[in-house]
Amino acid sequence: MRRYLTTSTASFDEVASAVWNDSVAAEQYTGATEKYQAAILDQYKMYVEMADRISARRGLTNTFFLTLNTLILTTAGVLWKDRPTVAVWHLSIPAVVLVLQCAAWFWLLRSYRQLNSGKYIIIGVLEQRLPASPYWRGEWKALGEGRDPSRYWPLTYLEKWIPVSFAGLYAVGFLIALIA
Repeated sequence: MRRYLTTSTASFDEVASAVWNDSVAAEQYTGATEKYQAAILDQYKMYVEMADRISARRGLTNTFFLTLNTLILTTAGVLWKDRPTVAVWHLSIPAVVLVLQCAAWFWLLRSYRQLNSGKYIIIGVLEQRLPASPYWRGEWKALGEGRDPSRYWPLTYLEKWIPVSFAGLYAVGFLIALIA
């Protein structure tokens, strides 16, 4: 179960050898080095755009689930005010569904985090062949490589707790309904 709750990322060195196509060299390009560098830059731009799109989809996923869960909690609050008389077991099915929905949200965020981790390693590898390394060596170094929360606290550390919090809220709400 632990491997479904934690993440790991390939190392930079592990990936670097797999990125470069050994059958293509700068000398094979007409205009050699300049065209080769331009091809690398174009691939770099495309890859950065792909990573940005993953981040945007991740944001939309969070927005969707936050809206859904806010609506559910608001509805539950309104219904609880006039407390309908239903058997407690009738509440067990929605409670299980809500906790499963939170688990799906958690694993979607985990998947997006893994996708972007891989993409950012590739971006770093591509930057090896460019004149500057703004992300891999520059920005990440400026942010303390995510090790010092006073410099940078990665959003993924915070956002993974949101679905867990909602699932906990639903479980506690169900227990309160059982007791009350």
